[in-house]
Amino acid sequence: MVWVPLSPTSSDRRAPLRAPSTTTMSLEWLMDWSWSLDGLRDFIATGIQSFRDCDATALVAVACLLVLFVWYCYHVGREQPRAYTTVNALMQSAEANGVQNGFVYCQSPECVRCSHHDGLNQKLYHNLQEYAKRYSWSGMGRIHKGIREQGRYLNSRPSIQKPEVFFLPDLPTTPYFSRDAQKHDVELLERNFQTILCEFETLYKAFSNCSLPQGWKMNSTPSGEWFTFYLVNQGMCVPRNCRRCPRTYRLLGSLRTCIGNNVFGNACISVLSPGTVIAEHYGPTNIRIRCHLGLKTPSNCELVVGGEPQCWAEGRCLLFDDSFLHTAFHEGAPEEGPRVVFMVDLWHPNVAAAERQALDFIFAPGR
Repeated sequence: MVWVPLSPTSSDRRAPLRAPSTTTMSLEWLMDWSWSLDGLRDFIATGIQSFRDCDATALVAVACLLVLFVWYCYHVGREQPRAYTTVNALMQSAEANGVQNGFVYCQSPECVRCSHHDGLNQKLYHNLQEYAKRYSWSGMGRIHKGIREQGRYLNSRPSIQKPEVFFLPDLPTTPYFSRDAQKHDVELLERNFQTILCEFETLYKAFSNCSLPQGWKMNSTPSGEWFTFYLVNQGMCVPRNCRRCPRTYRLLGSLRTCIGNNVFGNACISVLSPGTVIAEHYGPTNIRIRCHLGLKTPSNCELVVGGEPQCWAEGRCLLFDDSFLHTAFHEGAPEEGPRVVFMVDLWHPNVAAAERQALDFIFAPGR
């Protein structure tokens, strides 16, 4: 009987070829490995010979460059972020640099306005409960309502008044307030206009020696320069600065409605150089009104709050609600000098005494 091989079927043609024997595969692998070792040996020998042929001066230069590169990497890794950067650098990426509503935020974890986090409402409610246990729930209905509905107030209000941290409901809203809103404090500030102005002029002389003297802060702006000298910053006294303006600092203690015990309270000298524009932005809360006492007010300087422009006047106070969208600019000539105001945060006149005490507790610095 003779066996006749059959013609391959379609399935046979698709079948893989038979694997080579184990002996054949081992020999081929050993040959490839041998060639790899030879190549590696030749490469190492060539490198060693090249190293021997190099000039000593060249080797020293290469070593120095390597040391410098290692030092640079170490230095960059340890370098802290700079306190002040150029406006162009800050404005390159709105999302990356925390630009909201055209305003550049500092993104400091200590800043109540810039350090937004998911647990803020829970933290505020916990602080309110702690206050109520120590004192009373009496008069806390509006604060409780504000904390309970912060999401709706802060995110869903179609309004030009959008405080970014805390909104107290049912407060009368207006971009500007009359001088009678806090009459005692306004009159006290205006009577001491010359005192505050003299201390500012002493401070400002330091700018002739350096671009940013100690104690001053440079703020980000789309154009120009905006400097601030804080006596109280987010409820915290700045001792070194207060010692340089002792009479102005003592004056703060005589104000009846100055916010001095919570993070929404500030007092500072604010300076705008000619050509400066402060981008539109919202303040952190509506529980305060911001008072500007004009110290130096050149022409073509304006404050715009809620779309309404106003001008400063030397020796006069201007009261406004900075939880409204607001901006300021100085378009005067360079020879007219800077626009200077003394800024202090006062309680909104419709925040009751019990509510002020509770808010001081809830928003105490460091709490």
